[in-house]
Amino acid sequence: MFQRVLWVSLTQVFRSIALVLLPTAFIALLAWASAGSSNANTADPIRAALWIWLAAHHIPFHVLLPPGGESGLLSYLPLGALLLPFFAIRNSFARVSDRIDIGARAISLARTLFAALYAIASILIALISHTSSVSAILYWIPLIILPSVWLVTATVRPQSRRRGSEVLIITKKILATTLGISSLILGIALFCQISTVKNLTVILQPGILGGFLLLLLNLLYVPNAILGTFAYLAGPGFAVGAHTLISPWHRSIAEIPALPFLGALPTGRHPLWLFSLLIFVAAGAVIYNWTISQDARVLQRSYVAIVLATAGLSFLGSGALLTNALRSVGLSTWQVTLAVAVEMGLGIALAAFVPVGIDAVRLKLRR
Repeated sequence: MFQRVLWVSLTQVFRSIALVLLPTAFIALLAWASAGSSNANTADPIRAALWIWLAAHHIPFHVLLPPGGESGLLSYLPLGALLLPFFAIRNSFARVSDRIDIGARAISLARTLFAALYAIASILIALISHTSSVSAILYWIPLIILPSVWLVTATVRPQSRRRGSEVLIITKKILATTLGISSLILGIALFCQISTVKNLTVILQPGILGGFLLLLLNLLYVPNAILGTFAYLAGPGFAVGAHTLISPWHRSIAEIPALPFLGALPTGRHPLWLFSLLIFVAAGAVIYNWTISQDARVLQRSYVAIVLATAGLSFLGSGALLTNALRSVGLSTWQVTLAVAVEMGLGIALAAFVPVGIDAVRLKLRR
């Protein structure tokens, strides 16, 4: 059984890699051919495709910046790109589960082998694409790939086991609601400041193909912008470079990087937006009301799961963008996590104790 599971897993790992890498290589070759350079060679677009593939998995890079060879870090990567390997891995592992015995032991073995083989392949891709100026940070690859692939393959389940636990359902509903509100507000901000977005695009002068690639890049960074809006509504806000902060109660930023989606940034301080904290307080009250008729452990686990998910999203939505001036971009993981934990905890406490207090007051008045 082991050899069959190993072979099926290996072939599907290659398939999942090819599903993302081949279209990426085509786009890289097209961009390279359009740009043109007397010093370039055909290895450049292939290497670029491998870098894009690694970046799509949120693998950070160490970069030497021209002209002086200044050391830089690229870890603020587009969250939207994660959808590409997610669907590729999920689709390929579904084929694994279809081609082997569906017993629990076989599936567990397949998940382990698939994750391990995928991590090994990722390390080989990083080594192949390594140059003196751009290199993936190798020790991050197993730390990111192994748990990520394991979690993605866990979403492939038999039809009879499709319904998740109550804790998972509540977590998804709360996060979907708060992120949905953040998306709506981001869309309104982009619409209201469309002239700034246009000006940032004109400054870059990307051309036709460059404009298409710039649009694609901005679309892939939209989830990062949604998380920034989420942090803004929660109170701590976010950074767009070292020593910067954009939140309802404070705004310190010298200049905006030339990325069009950053045209949605607030133009000043807006203290009234602190009322948006009530969204998260209300979410805590909703969690309590959804779990009031169930075991208290469901409430506790749902709360912990949401806080942990917020911490994970905040970590993914933070990083460095090459230069020292942009070494801190995105969310502060501990600040956003703490803010959401306190606000939702307050909502749970209010939902639990306010009705009891009201009933006690009514009882005293009747006496």
